[in-house]
Amino acid sequence: LTITLLICSKKDFNCETLLSHQLHFSCSICLDLLRDPVTIPCGHSYCMECIQSFWGEEDEEKIHSCPQCRQTFTARPVLVKNTMLAALMEELKRSGLQAAPADHCYAGAEDVACDVCTGRKLKAFKSCLFCVASFCEQHLQPHYDSAAFKEHKLVDPSKTLQDNMCSRHDEVMKMFCRTDQQCICFLCSVDQHKGHDTVSAAAERTERQRELEESRHIIQQRIQDAEKDVKLLEQEAKNIHVSADQTVEDCEKTFSQLIRLLQERSRDVEQQVRSQQQTEVSRVRELQEKLEQEIAELKRTDGQLEQLSHTEDHTEFLLSFPSLSALSESTHSSSFHTAPLRYFEDVTAAVSEARDKLQDILMDVLLPQYSRELTLDPNTVNKWLLLSEGNRKVTLMKTEQSYSEHPDRFTQRWQVLSRESLTGRCYWEVEMRGDVCVAVTYKNISRRGYPESCFGNNDKSWSLYCYNNRYSFHHNNVRTPVSGPPSSRVGVFLDHTAGILSFYSVSETMTLLHRVQTTFTQPLLAGVWYRGYNEGSVELMKLK
Repeated sequence: LTITLLICSKKDFNCETLLSHQLHFSCSICLDLLRDPVTIPCGHSYCMECIQSFWGEEDEEKIHSCPQCRQTFTARPVLVKNTMLAALMEELKRSGLQAAPADHCYAGAEDVACDVCTGRKLKAFKSCLFCVASFCEQHLQPHYDSAAFKEHKLVDPSKTLQDNMCSRHDEVMKMFCRTDQQCICFLCSVDQHKGHDTVSAAAERTERQRELEESRHIIQQRIQDAEKDVKLLEQEAKNIHVSADQTVEDCEKTFSQLIRLLQERSRDVEQQVRSQQQTEVSRVRELQEKLEQEIAELKRTDGQLEQLSHTEDHTEFLLSFPSLSALSESTHSSSFHTAPLRYFEDVTAAVSEARDKLQDILMDVLLPQYSRELTLDPNTVNKWLLLSEGNRKVTLMKTEQSYSEHPDRFTQRWQVLSRESLTGRCYWEVEMRGDVCVAVTYKNISRRGYPESCFGNNDKSWSLYCYNNRYSFHHNNVRTPVSGPPSSRVGVFLDHTAGILSFYSVSETMTLLHRVQTTFTQPLLAGVWYRGYNEGSVELMKLK
């Protein structure tokens, strides 16, 4: 303070000089410029109102201390206004010095407030676990300056300091009961936790800290592994994009080549047809000219015969008739007039066959994108069939199963329907063991009676019967033999809108067994009919 007064006595005294010594003129309780300054015996100065409020009401037995250095006074010091400091404060105010903290330094609703500040409180800079209190930067200074606070533990400002206090004894909980796994104070350890396995909170923290580090090590390792997997997945995603783009590009080139090839073959076919057309037309024209010549000759002969028929000279008639009546052989036959015009049917048939083969090849490529994962409906399954594998597999049993009664259940045939309705384009595969019908049907098919409830024996269902490595197609009680390679797996493709139903033999390759072109008037359900009398099973496969 003496140095400050000397500075203030110099000629170059100004506001900037005062601001540089602002800390010397602030009350460490309210942190504002000293008002009615008083100096207590230890030498620290405060606002008279602040120190009186800090010490509270007068009490002869109460020990009073300095808020900054913690020096205690047996008798409450008599507070006398420091006139020199009061004069200096007036000079500071006239010089325009503002010692009040900025608004952002004051504690808001979400901040931890200083427990020492009176009036409007400042934000806490640290919290002390020993004092169980929080301090602003100014009120925290004694913890740094005085050896009395050396053992105190300072932490970041915390609103939960009271959680460190024992609710029974109002003491700081510095111990940990391992028996009850809870923090306790010293009195608790000799009271309700007597005989328990107790250690200091610091010791337990050390043990838990070691466990924490091990957990962190495991977590960090898992993070590293997961990050590696993420990078691998990112690379895989990039590879998928690159592969897809390359595939699209290759397919576009292939289809362009295929289109050019088809166009070339189309021109070849057209050229072949036109060439054959010219040949056939030339042949027809030649026959036509011969016929026209024959007609002209016949007309000339007919005219001569008519003229001869009117002659009156019998001798002349008899002499001329033999030469005129001798007709030449006809240049045409009756078959020529009845032959149908089917010159190019073989070409049309060959092109149609090529179209069908190409369509089958393209369909084999596109089928996987239409795959559907189907399940079987427990409400429709016959009681002699057992569902398993998430209702995707059905097995013929030797005893009835205990299914509840349901109006949708098949009662006379070992049949079951899918839960999912089929519209648009769908593809699924069925793995079979035994004699099985794979079908699609309208939902309103009968559940009892023969043949109205049997797949393929009515106009509501279409089925492929697979038995003894042979196939047959059934619809509306009409059987159509089907040839194809035997396989335990059958694929079914449905284009509901286009009215296309196709069955495939599936092994290492796919072979079209039978295709139906019709009109579907309702949504369809997939169906399975087990027709063998020995135990067997049918499973709707999960496709990748």
